[in-house]
Amino acid sequence: MKLQTHAIHFDADPKLIDFIQKKVDKLETFYDRIIDGEVFLKLENGETENKIVEIKLNIPGNQLFVKEQAASFEAATDTAVNGLRRQLNKYKEKTGSR
Repeated sequence: MKLQTHAIHFDADPKLIDFIQKKVDKLETFYDRIIDGEVFLKLENGETENKIVEIKLNIPGNQLFVKEQAASFEAATDTAVNGLRRQLNKYKEKTGSR
């Protein structure tokens, strides 16, 4: 899947971008009609859980979005991908598509 990753006000490590790509690619096992996606990585000042991951997925006729905050980008990505998996399953049930 084509995934654009944007690190806001910092340079993301290539290993982190690979990790996010692999996690989001696994969503295609639940729904194979995902068009593309965008990931935004942000740092929030002054908090212990200051890593924010926002993922936007484009699917036919709709757009799914999730925003998660955690102590690491990896933890936030895991939680965000789980949220998107639930949203995809709900969308499939609602539309009756596979």
